[in-house]
Amino acid sequence: MPESFDPFVAEWVAYSSDPKYNLVEKCLKLAQILEYPDLDITQNIQKINDMAKSLKVLLSDVKNPTYLISMLNEHLFTTLEFQGDTDDYYDPKNNFLNEVLAKKSGIPITLSILYVEIAKRIGLDLKVCGFPSHVVVKHGEDIILDPFGGGRLLSMEDLEEILYRNFGEEIEFSPEFLDELPEDKILVRIIRNLKNSYAQSYAYDKALRCADMILAVEPDSPDEIRDKGIVLERLQKYQKALDHLNKYLEIAPEAQDVDFILELIRNTRDKLNR
Repeated sequence: MPESFDPFVAEWVAYSSDPKYNLVEKCLKLAQILEYPDLDITQNIQKINDMAKSLKVLLSDVKNPTYLISMLNEHLFTTLEFQGDTDDYYDPKNNFLNEVLAKKSGIPITLSILYVEIAKRIGLDLKVCGFPSHVVVKHGEDIILDPFGGGRLLSMEDLEEILYRNFGEEIEFSPEFLDELPEDKILVRIIRNLKNSYAQSYAYDKALRCADMILAVEPDSPDEIRDKGIVLERLQKYQKALDHLNKYLEIAPEAQDVDFILELIRNTRDKLNR
């Protein structure tokens, strides 16, 4: 938990851990807390319901999953014109479901959430998979779909190409990459995206809030402890930064970025002692 009380983080922890709220509600609540205080959550859920309504009527008697998928793709990506945002991929707005609904574009994780939600409304059971760097969707174990790419069917070669494009030869394909991503992990992944986007745009106060949101549910995550330390240093909270950076080295002494962190600690101590 954060050292000082942040009511926004506390509100998020309470809401996101409440089982009476579903994933879409939690995604919209996240947007409301971080950027859109006047956001009407119910109204945005109704938008999703309305998007699925005509398709649901048309396919009320259809059970074939392949046909349902093809019709879902046509409806969402051709009729409604949703698409992956390739022009401004790292825009923080792409992580907010209300923005994705408004501008009809997003990144893999938010488009996958929307895709699965509409599928659910037409009787199609799809799961969000935490594929590294590019969330995908699956039906059963054999049908892997890419909502960011218009719902296209992905082969093993496609998946390996995505890995190679984002990681080079650092990572080899593993079947666990296609495991279902639990709801809490989906939310953490979105918040982590936001933390990185905010930090890159020098919005360090917002990046710190995101770090605290993640640490509230993953308090022992080395990467999050490190990142919070880096953000605290940028905010000139040098003693707190040192506490987190030193803790990171204690729990991850063999990390690849040890030299960078040691140098950052030295520089931070110098600033603290000026």
